[in-house]
Amino acid sequence: MATFKIEHVEGMRWLKVALKNDDVRTERGALNHMKGAVAMDVPWPTLRAWWVSLFSDESLLRPRYSGTGTVYLDSTLGGYHLMKVASGERWILDTRCFWASDGAVELSIHRERMLTAFWADEGLLWYKTALKGNGQVVLSVDGPVEEVQLTDDRLVTDGPFVIARTQGISLRIKRPARSLISSWLSGQKAAYVYEGTGTLLLCTVPYWRARMQAQRLESATE
Repeated sequence: MATFKIEHVEGMRWLKVALKNDDVRTERGALNHMKGAVAMDVPWPTLRAWWVSLFSDESLLRPRYSGTGTVYLDSTLGGYHLMKVASGERWILDTRCFWASDGAVELSIHRERMLTAFWADEGLLWYKTALKGNGQVVLSVDGPVEEVQLTDDRLVTDGPFVIARTQGISLRIKRPARSLISSWLSGQKAAYVYEGTGTLLLCTVPYWRARMQAQRLESATE
């Protein structure tokens, strides 16, 4: 398997991938530079993948790097989270969260229910990246990640703070309070409700440099 290492200098973080007769998939446009006998190609997407790309923000054209050498991906003020996918597991990632994975990890598409997509302001077709197989995966995140286990339980968040979940957990968008009046008075109009049995990856607090950058961008667009 490839060796993933998260490096950092002056608050900037980037991913270093060491290959030794291995292969790795990355997000489209993520390459910074590479050295050694490493070749890049893009596996041809299926017709379903092309169709999904018309309605989704997820990139389905993900380059593959193979051979022996080192691949460096772009840096960020945010961060990265390294996780493992075991045989028999299926993970569902939040939109624009995938960054890199071992070649043995299979990438596919998961579609949320239409009502969930509608209330999340994602239209009626909300596609996400799904993972299965056996290998390592790197996620692009805004801050530190906490692992939460649910056993026939639920987790309610004020926004899309769950960056990944296993297949046994469903997602719904609903009012956090029992009545419309209570929701209006509380200032909490909608909540993300995760229910079932499995594992969640939760990211609620961004790195302060990434937060400041986001605030500058918001101010520039006002």
